Formats: sequence, C-alpha cells, structure tokens
Amino acid sequence: MSDVHRFGTEPGETDRPAVLRTSDARDGAAPRQPVEPMRLSPLLPRRQRPSLVVDVDGSPNSHGALVWALREAARREATVVAVCVLDDDADDPFGGLSRAACRGQEAALDRLEAQVLRAIAETGVVGRARTAVLARPVFEALTGAARGADLVLVGAHGKTLLRPAVPRPPARRLARGA
Repeated sequence: MSDVHRFGTEPGETDRPAVLRTSDARDGAAPRQPVEPMRLSPLLPRRQRPSLVVDVDGSPNSHGALVWALREAARREATVVAVCVLDDDADDPFGGLSRAACRGQEAALDRLEAQVLRAIAETGVVGRARTAVLARPVFEALTGAARGADLVLVGAHGKTLLRPAVPRPPARRLARGA
C-alpha cells in the first residue's frame, strides 16, 4: 500500500510532514492525494525604478552629465537613458524611412554607444544604461514635461497623464472673510 504525506496538526509537528497510511482512512473513504507545492508569483515593486534621461551631444558638458547620471543611477538603483537627438530633415520626402536617414540614425546610435561605453569605463557603473535616438519633437515634449507642462501618453491600452516630478506650488488661499 502507498503512503501519503501530509502536515501534522499537533503543535510540534507543523514543520515536518507526517505520514498517513491508507489504512488510516475513515469508513472506507478514499485515501487523500498528495498536496503539490503552490508556486507564488514574485512580488512586484510598488514603484517603477526611476529613469535619468541625458541628452548626449558629444560636448564635454554632456559627457560630464552622463558620468554624473551613471553615478546617481548606481546610488538610486535607477536606469540612465542616454539620448541622441536628431533634427528633422525637411528634404526627406519619406519622413525618416529613406536609406540615408536610416544610416544617419545608425551612425548617431554608434556614436552614442561609444560615448556611453567611455563613461561606463570612467565610472565603473555597469548595467544601468540604455541608449535611444529621438526625433527633435519627441525630445522637446519630454523637456517640456520636465519644466512643468503636462504630457499625455495615448496608446493602445489607454491614456496616461504624466505629472511633473516636483509638485506645483499650492494656490494661495484667502483667509475667510477677507
């Protein structure tokens, strides 16, 4: 006859399994089946980790900003998004889909990744950086949101209002009876 394991109900037996034999079943009832362990889904953090967006244009000031952002990301457990901003080409009739525009984006991404690798070698902070090439209007919308403007993201799953990280000062209240 087979043995089935279950947890005991006595105070001292809660940590170790007890053995239930099939002869212990009451009044001819079927023996209990073994209980499989239940897998719990991992807990997700309440807040998403912060991102530091750095405009990298190849100047010494932007390199210093990238180095500072990498060190700050290591301190805050954040992610640095190094961004290269491309200006619009009015001569491109395909809106950035031509081969010349694709080559320009690839060249900009290669330069950006080289600058990020140089900053990583300088700081020693690894695994906290991502790179992106953005069009000028997208970057201007992001910087406008950072200065206090509202930015609404609309996608297939709905819309989201991004609020500024620093709260706006409260409106001045007048005293009652004034």
